[in-house]
Amino acid sequence: MAQQNTSEITLRIALDENRIPEQLTWSAQDGGIDNEDAKAMLLSVWDSKNKESLKIDLWTKDMPVDEMKIFFHQTLVSLSDTFMKATQDEKMTATMKDFCEYFAEKLELK
Repeated sequence: MAQQNTSEITLRIALDENRIPEQLTWSAQDGGIDNEDAKAMLLSVWDSKNKESLKIDLWTKDMPVDEMKIFFHQTLVSLSDTFMKATQDEKMTATMKDFCEYFAEKLELK
């Protein structure tokens, strides 16, 4: 059997006494990232056996709401791009992009 290449991404979450995230750091050696601070993270994985998405959404208690709104907008735009790459569905991608514009407009991000 051929040797399989692997890559590791590490997330570290420091919690307060109430188990609320105080600090998020992440490392991705292949990407040159080593214990970089983050204020929020969204992680989704697909459980093929049960045909469902599993997720972890975390943010630190000092994450500003205005930055959270920007984070969500940028994540939605990124998901639109990823959807296009994965499905080549131009019509739905355009609809998703329209929603991203609407989202940004309503939150006065643009």
